[in-house]
Amino acid sequence: MLMLRILSRRYLLPLMLYCVAGMAVSYFVWHAVHGQRGLRIGEEYEQKLTQLRFERDILKIQRQEWEKRIGLIKGETIDADILDEEVRRSLGRIHKNEVVILIPADEPKK
Repeated sequence: MLMLRILSRRYLLPLMLYCVAGMAVSYFVWHAVHGQRGLRIGEEYEQKLTQLRFERDILKIQRQEWEKRIGLIKGETIDADILDEEVRRSLGRIHKNEVVILIPADEPKK
């Protein structure tokens, strides 16, 4: 009985403390990587941020194009080509010398 008590104090108690400490450390490490503010979430935020910046740049270019087109329509004089294009689009008309290529709509998937 005495020998068992000595062995448990000498070997089992430190082993149990190391196990508890190891579990506590592994808990914090797991949450540091996978948690709500972990390393993986940071990488996902960076990817999302890169994607959003790319979309922002595309939208800026589109906005500049629209501002240019609006600038041609606004003002004292209206650009004849822009006016003609908008009228044709809104009325669905074409000029008699234009060639029209009809593209069939996609068939519904079965």
